[in-house]
Amino acid sequence: MQAFWVVGGIASAVAACLLAALQLRRRFTVVTIEGTSMEPTLSPGDQVVVKRRAIDRIRSGDIVVLLPPQTQDRYESLDGSAWNIKRAAAVPGDPVPAGIPDADGLTEVPAGTLVVFGDNPDSIDSRHRGLFSADRILGVATRRLGGPAL
Repeated sequence: MQAFWVVGGIASAVAACLLAALQLRRRFTVVTIEGTSMEPTLSPGDQVVVKRRAIDRIRSGDIVVLLPPQTQDRYESLDGSAWNIKRAAAVPGDPVPAGIPDADGLTEVPAGTLVVFGDNPDSIDSRHRGLFSADRILGVATRRLGGPAL
C-alpha cells in the first residue's frame, strides 16, 4: 500500500512540473537573432528570452519582438512568421519622432501603435515601415542567453 502512495506522489509531482512548464511557455519564449538590425546590442546567433507583454506594459527603450506591418514578408522564421526585433522608440502618448511615414500631422503616437528603431542605423524599422500595430507584438526581450544582460 505504501508503494501506491509513493507512485501517486511521484505522478503528482511530474504533473505539477509539466503544468508549471506549460505556464512558463505561455509567458516566455526564446528567440534567436538572425539579422543585424540590433547590432551592436544584439548580433546574429544571440538568443534572448522574450516575456509576452501587452502594449500598455511596454516603455520607450524596451527591446521588443514583433511582426512587421502586414505589407512586409521579409525575414520569415521557421514557423512562417516574420519576427522583427527592435527598440521601442515611442509608445502611445509619446511625441511622434520626425520622419515616420503615415504619421503626417500626428503629434503623439496613437493608442495601439509603437514607433520602433533598430540600434543599427541601417535597420529597416519605423523610419521605413511607419507605425507598428500593438496586435503584432510578441513581447519584450528581458535577457540574453549566455551573454551580458540587456
